[in-house]
Amino acid sequence: MGATDFAKLPHIGESVRRKEDYRFLTGAGQYTDDIALAGTTYAVFVRSPHAHARINGVDKSAALAAPGVIGVFDGADVAADKIAGLPCGWLITSTDGTPMKEPAHPILAQGKARYVGDHVAMVVAETLEQARNAAELVNVDYEPLPAVVDVRDAQQAGASAVHTEAPDNHCYKWAIGDKSQVDAAFANAAHVTRLDLTNNRLVPNAMEPRAAIGHYNRATDEYTLYVANQNPHVERLLMTAFVMGLPEHKVRVIAPDVGGGFGSKIYLYAEDVCLTWASKKLNRPIKWTCERAEAFLCDAHGRDHVSHAELAMDQDGKFLALKVHTDANLGAYLSTFASAVPTILYATLLAGQYTTPQVYVEVDAWFTNTAPVDAYRGAGRPEATYLLERIVTRAAWDMGLSQDEIRRRNFITQFPYQTPVALQYDTGDYPACLEQANQLADVAGFPARQAASKARGLLRGIGYSSYIEACGLAPSNIAGALGARAGLFECGEVRVHPTGSVTVFTGSHSHGQGHETTFAQVVASRLGLTPDQVDIVHGDTGRVPFGMGTYGSRSISVGGAAIMRALDKIEAKAKKIAAHLMEASDADVDFTNGEFTVKGTDKKVTFGQVALTAYVPHNYPLDKLEPGLNETAFYDPTNFTYPAGTYICEVEIDPETGVVRVDRFTAVDDFGTIINPMIVEGQVHGGLVQGIGQALLENCVYDRETGQLVTGSFMDYTMPRADDFPEFKLGHVCTPCTTNPLGTKGCGEAGAIGSPPAVINAVLDALAPLGVKDLDMPASPHRVWEAIQAARS
Repeated sequence: MGATDFAKLPHIGESVRRKEDYRFLTGAGQYTDDIALAGTTYAVFVRSPHAHARINGVDKSAALAAPGVIGVFDGADVAADKIAGLPCGWLITSTDGTPMKEPAHPILAQGKARYVGDHVAMVVAETLEQARNAAELVNVDYEPLPAVVDVRDAQQAGASAVHTEAPDNHCYKWAIGDKSQVDAAFANAAHVTRLDLTNNRLVPNAMEPRAAIGHYNRATDEYTLYVANQNPHVERLLMTAFVMGLPEHKVRVIAPDVGGGFGSKIYLYAEDVCLTWASKKLNRPIKWTCERAEAFLCDAHGRDHVSHAELAMDQDGKFLALKVHTDANLGAYLSTFASAVPTILYATLLAGQYTTPQVYVEVDAWFTNTAPVDAYRGAGRPEATYLLERIVTRAAWDMGLSQDEIRRRNFITQFPYQTPVALQYDTGDYPACLEQANQLADVAGFPARQAASKARGLLRGIGYSSYIEACGLAPSNIAGALGARAGLFECGEVRVHPTGSVTVFTGSHSHGQGHETTFAQVVASRLGLTPDQVDIVHGDTGRVPFGMGTYGSRSISVGGAAIMRALDKIEAKAKKIAAHLMEASDADVDFTNGEFTVKGTDKKVTFGQVALTAYVPHNYPLDKLEPGLNETAFYDPTNFTYPAGTYICEVEIDPETGVVRVDRFTAVDDFGTIINPMIVEGQVHGGLVQGIGQALLENCVYDRETGQLVTGSFMDYTMPRADDFPEFKLGHVCTPCTTNPLGTKGCGEAGAIGSPPAVINAVLDALAPLGVKDLDMPASPHRVWEAIQAARS
């Protein structure tokens, strides 16, 4: 079945209420911390208070003697048991052909602590209070060392080395594009726009903090890890094959209900391994639930790029070439996908929606004494979009063009389109997104609104952003050639029961996206059922055959496509059963809306009849078909999917206080086929809030001298609230994806990708009359006020 036919099926495009919401709203959800195993003990981690320190010794004696304590572990114990370090899942090769530097990442620090919050020891006790008290008694002999937390400091001669394996703190230099062609284009350019910018570091703050329970069964020699994680099969693979050296079939990873992830729960974390490992040593289940202040220190952070960009144009504002240099902060260790974010997931998107003939990008990645940096909602795509859309708007102002006109002049209009940075876009309609956004935003009425603001002593600006992202992260063979150390396929199993109801087992994982509803709509539409007749199972390596999890907006386009493949097999077998029942050839059997019919006759049987026959095979072609109706399929995409859109933001600024208020925000997206518009709208709203939050409020700051985390709580790290936003205006354009059977493209990250540059462009547009030409995120009141004062002086 092709995407066009799929889009016409029942339930596709319906705003079906989320099936999972009842249990969440009534308190019946089961998160990791809700799980209570018999004999559970509790872990507390002793974390380094220093950004960089040599560990001369760990005295555990007082903690071991404390009430209720049953175990205290440090790096020496880990080394004695030959537990390996946490692996990085993507190998990047430097421009000189050498592999990236990949220092060991021990689950408990060995020899040195490398950031504030680094794991030094783990205390396990009968109660959480006893574990906390005993952790205070662990005496660590630290020898503080100089720290570097900023990439500009890390690369200076004589900077303190985070790792001996990288004495200059340099992990890799990576590049893409044809530098000589770019240089030639710049030599012939009529105008060049230049821009320096910083993409600020962020702390992910999912509603549910991370949590894990490690459990060992001595009778079966099997481990179970309950964990708040986005991809349990990958967690199991990394932990068994690369860290603990265990056979996979002896380890079960269960990710129950997960309260948000945004990328920060993709990774294999040290805590997960520590609990699994120690549960065997103590023969007791061990639970750890992260506290919010602890999460600020130890969860993988996002963004943190420092970049210089130059855009060459002809006299009419047509783009000729783009060149970019980025310094990326990796933190103290390489997290699971850290190396891919500022390279494969970033630089390949810097063509954007534009016909720029040549692009050259160079990336230097650096170790610092900060928490590891990895994928956070969008993962490289927000960083690329922010840089590109900022410089495109700056170029418009330099050339005396409007923000929409310069985009219109450079949009790609013919597909498929091969970019100069590896990707090939299959389809899209970028002018349609722009025009619809202009209409919904009432851009024609902006001058009147600007005049009204001026009359009240306020500044008003408008900002554009036309983003594109690559979703699905595939195909596996191409990703492997680019350094991926795992496959990027997905698995789906469709199990039809004798009564005709269905259970689907998917390798995707839901942590707020509504998979239990959306996937049920897909299955129900194909089999002529209602969504209530379809149950979705995910997050359990003991029940789901395999899977790569949820990230990169891949769930429906990759996980859903795997389910579609399994449904194809179900339909093919069901037709053979139906043909036998109707005494016809299966080639003459049609299947529509839950009924099998024979062409040219009035014969028909229902899907329910066929399902029952498959399991009660009294009248059944046993010589040709096995009983049962259960099929599994794996799907590996042939290309990324490419959601795109245009966002328009209007802000109002009080020049006396620097306070920025988002007055209007319009988002027009092309997500291809939309299964459930209500869920898509919710995903876009959430993404917009996170993106606008980065642009105006959120900022993770380390002290450049001491390496201490300055923004270590919500008192210092400003999270957006509902009253910070206007009512969003949303629109949709649909050009179905041509590379998957649903025509879907993915929607989960778009809002966070497209919104930051739209906001900052609007802020700079408002401040332009005062002479303010540049401002980095976040555009907090203090920063805006300082920029205004500097311009006035």
